[in-house]
Amino acid sequence: MIDIAFSKLAIIGVAALVFIGPEKLPKVARMAGTLFGRAQRYINDVKSEVSREMELDELRKMHQEVQSAASDVERSISQGVSQAESSLNSAWDDVASSADVELNPLMEPPTYDEAAAKSKTFRKKKLAHTSAIPSWYKRQSGQKSRVISGAARMAKHTPAHARKSSPFFH
Repeated sequence: MIDIAFSKLAIIGVAALVFIGPEKLPKVARMAGTLFGRAQRYINDVKSEVSREMELDELRKMHQEVQSAASDVERSISQGVSQAESSLNSAWDDVASSADVELNPLMEPPTYDEAAAKSKTFRKKKLAHTSAIPSWYKRQSGQKSRVISGAARMAKHTPAHARKSSPFFH
């Protein structure tokens, strides 16, 4: 900003004291300070606005570059897919024309029972693969396969004659 040394400030202060007077000098100094603060805030606002605009312009340029790159990639992928589709169609036509048996491209969907059986076996296999302990070891070591409550455990292991003559329920 402005480079003002201490000696220059002292000269300005003495001149202000002489021309303005000692009664009005504090009021003028406060007003000068507030005006100086407003000027600094205004300059900082202008600087931040200019920097935001510059960043916005850079982002717009980057956005345009990314869009052009994405459109190039999309074009190349669509060309590759169309080439692969045409080669697949030509190969399919060659196979279909050389085969005597009519090919059925649409297979019958599985019935509900088949789908349910497949999903059940899938869940069993997934559970067996994701479990940390093998199922054969669990069966062999007698590890619990089902959790039961404490009351159910008591009923299971309490003899029949003890259940009928409970001291709590008479």
